[in-house]
Amino acid sequence: MSKAQPAPSQTVLREAERLRREIEEHNQRYYLHDAPTISDAAYDALFRRLVELEERYPALHSPSSPTQRVGAAPAEKFATVRHSVPMLSLTNAMSPDELREFDARVRKLLRSDDPVEYVVEPKLDGLAVEVVYLDGALTSASTRGDGVHGEDVTANVRTIRSLALQLKPVKGRPLPQRLEVRGEVIFLRAAFAHLNAERAAAGEPVFANPRNAAAGSLRQLDPRITATRPLDVFFHSAGLIDGAAFDSHWQFLSALQAWGLRVNPLNRLCRGADAVVAYHEEIAATRATLAYEADGVVAKVNALELQRRLGEVSRSPRWAIAFKFKAQQGKTRVRNIVPSVGRTGAITPVAELEPVSVGGVTISNASLHNMDEVERKDVRIGDTVVIERAGDVIPYVVEVVKDARTGRERKFKMPARCPVCGSEVIREEGAAAYRCIGLQCAAKRREVIRHFASKHALDIDGLGEKLVAQLVERDMVEDLADLYDLGVEQLAGLERMGEKSAANLVTAIQASKHPTLARFINGLGIPQVGEHVAELLAQEFGTLEALAAADEEALTAVREIGPETAREVRAFFRLAQNKQTLRRLARAGVAPEAPPRRPRGGPLRGKTLVITGTLSAPREDIIARIEGAGGKVTGSVSAKTDYVVAGSDPGSKLDKARKLGVAVVDEAGLGGLLGGASGDGA
Repeated sequence: MSKAQPAPSQTVLREAERLRREIEEHNQRYYLHDAPTISDAAYDALFRRLVELEERYPALHSPSSPTQRVGAAPAEKFATVRHSVPMLSLTNAMSPDELREFDARVRKLLRSDDPVEYVVEPKLDGLAVEVVYLDGALTSASTRGDGVHGEDVTANVRTIRSLALQLKPVKGRPLPQRLEVRGEVIFLRAAFAHLNAERAAAGEPVFANPRNAAAGSLRQLDPRITATRPLDVFFHSAGLIDGAAFDSHWQFLSALQAWGLRVNPLNRLCRGADAVVAYHEEIAATRATLAYEADGVVAKVNALELQRRLGEVSRSPRWAIAFKFKAQQGKTRVRNIVPSVGRTGAITPVAELEPVSVGGVTISNASLHNMDEVERKDVRIGDTVVIERAGDVIPYVVEVVKDARTGRERKFKMPARCPVCGSEVIREEGAAAYRCIGLQCAAKRREVIRHFASKHALDIDGLGEKLVAQLVERDMVEDLADLYDLGVEQLAGLERMGEKSAANLVTAIQASKHPTLARFINGLGIPQVGEHVAELLAQEFGTLEALAAADEEALTAVREIGPETAREVRAFFRLAQNKQTLRRLARAGVAPEAPPRRPRGGPLRGKTLVITGTLSAPREDIIARIEGAGGKVTGSVSAKTDYVVAGSDPGSKLDKARKLGVAVVDEAGLGGLLGGASGDGA
């Protein structure tokens, strides 16, 4: 029989309620008004006392308590939420003329020559969310999604400290029974810089911009991770409201603020298009000093009755528009173009620039993305270029100032060997990316190990991304085979790894020594070889040694394996560095298990067939019959092909078969080869 839990006295109940009110009040002063009245230490003391009471008296637990912002257990996946009112997107104005055209359309639809009153707000660059309050209590939150359906992120949104879990009643403004309010989840610039500094120090990849950071943080399956991210939220729009009525958008925003929700203090009422343009210029001039990233302003017709009259078109309201800022640009010189190896082995040309200030940020490097982009823009070492910050965050080269050329500029060539490890560099046919294929490349070591240990490869339980990062940073694993030399004592010295966890991980690593051949092939991370192709290769060759020895002709003879995949596989196993890793894995006892061989007896034993054209039965059914009769079906015709099965509209494979003198049969002929009826009903 379980021990009875202590019941809180009335004194304790009153103290807990007082602490919650005080903490939420201080949260509002700090986050909504930027006017804290107590020190951080005093705030922490209040918070710790509330935690202490709730732990001592479980009956005090409440989902609206500020202590519940630490996050709940991880979700398997996000549930889908249907928005009561669709979350529409906005059309854009890119210039004052386009803004004035929007205003003219509004007045024409309203049949009025009078200036329209707009609410104009800074356009924050974050992740759109909808939060639902029932009788003032936060009950659910979801992402915008496709505008009609979003993802349920309630547990994650609860962790945002600037968000009220319980609305505050106001005299003369009763709380609605249901309030659906839309806003933008963002990172303030200072918080974003701090987060990236922490990730860089921990060897984790940094976020490209605050919006990506906000989206990634809010969509974590584990809310406890979201709780460690200093997210913020500003509210700007309404969904369904039951139990409250407003005449204007400005009135609605004022009510939100009174109830304790964060509204941007820079919002302004503007009468007429000229006032909106002036406000846009004012915010654009000060945008570098704002606490957050903004990429424009949003103008909304203030009167709600006029909004209803204007209605919507397609997926956008006729009564609102996003008036975007001009991209921030600067000119500078390309000092050099260098190949940079990413963690997947992709090699990106990067322009090293003479430092230039763009929008208050000094830029000295800009990605050129790939060789196609370098050639399309004709960027050369020594060129003068125009730099822009994409989304006002990521710098990129807009164009070359060709009039500034002196004739001393030099073209960039992608190296044939990886600049980090010296392995061969491969470019996939039809793709823009060049890629290092070396398993031991230091630049991609973390990703190689992470993929090798992943669920659909060797499935090493406990060897996640953060632990892999520590192993690489401390040079404990330089090669895949080093995993099998790790001991409990070594691992127990890592962060968040006790002796028991270390022992479990060692056990999991040792248990991974006998994967299926398909899993092992997938785990090697060969370009263009995923789970499905790995399964085909395992079935065809049976052993790793046979696959490693296969030439391109043998590889392309495998069904669904084209010339490009064959070249990638051949290049991978030809590389000395990769051969060394495979030998070391074998010496460590890693021995992939051969797949069960398909029966090779029957009338087509040892025969290779190619199917072309449309057949009367599903192709997979016919392939199954051929393989059941001992035959092998490949994707391309060669001199080693025994039969080509031709259906209607056979295409070029039939021409190649005739040219090579390969026997051609129709479905009836295939039925004869199989020793039965034709393909009908196969």
